[in-house]
Order: sequence, then C-alpha cells, then structure tokens
Amino acid sequence: MNSRDDALSHLDAEGRANMVDVSAKDVTSRRAVAEGRIVMAAATATVIASGQTKKGDPIKVAELAGIMAGKKTADLIPLCHALPGASVQVSLELDQDLPGVRARAEATVSGQTGVEMEALTAVAVALLTVYDMAKAVDRGMRIEGIRLVEKEGGRSGKYTAP
Repeated sequence: MNSRDDALSHLDAEGRANMVDVSAKDVTSRRAVAEGRIVMAAATATVIASGQTKKGDPIKVAELAGIMAGKKTADLIPLCHALPGASVQVSLELDQDLPGVRARAEATVSGQTGVEMEALTAVAVALLTVYDMAKAVDRGMRIEGIRLVEKEGGRSGKYTAP
C-alpha cells in the first residue's frame, strides 16, 4: 500500500463511488509506462509473424487499437478523468521465446492527474486485439502480466516497478 494514503480515493465516507476532485492540483508533466503479453502456441506466433490473418496484420492493427483505447480510457473506466491532449504510444513485439507478443504503452500528458490508466488500458486492448485477430487459429491464448512499469509526475512522484 502507498504510505501517503491508506484509503481508497474513489469512495466517500459511506462507501459510495466518488469522483476525485483534481481541480486544485497543479498542472504537471506526467508519464506512465505499462506492459503485458499474450502467450500462444508456436504455430500461432508464426502466423502472426507473417502479418497475414484473415483480418490483416495483427501487430499493426493492435498497436492502433491500443492507441485508440488509451485515448478513450475515461469512457471505459468509471471515475477516470478525461485527459485532453494526452499522448499514447503503443508498440508490440513478437517474442518467439514466449511464444507470443509483448506489448508496451507509454502515455504522457500535462495535466492535473496521472496517465497510468491510459497506459494500462492501451496495453490491455492491444493484447485483446491480437487475441481477436488470431482466435481462429488459437483460442487457448493467454493474456498475462499487464502491469504499470513506471510513472512520473504529480504529487506522488516517481514509481518504478520492482
């Protein structure tokens, strides 16, 4: 648990959902990086490496889907603030050692609240898109390890995952 707060900030004293008021916070540069992976059969990774599924190139489509999802995070996650001007970058890389695909997203903004949820959402949707595009070949794929890797900015400062 974070030492600066022992309570969940999105609940009021009665336990009801509460939108956190960030209006008094300073505008600062904020950055977050998230990662995750999808593990699959080696034959599925070979199909993805070819860039040719019935729906197109899974890597390219998933990167775009991740960017789009990161920008729509406030529409997907209740009580998440909209962050106009946020930038979301997503990269996917085939990893034959898994076998599977690794995803990484970086979100940045100058604002009053962080972009952790944007980076995490971008990774999750990018990996779901890979699943969608390759499920005809392999329904046993597993999405794993989605996590915040690092964040900078704001009152809580810098965080780097162990």
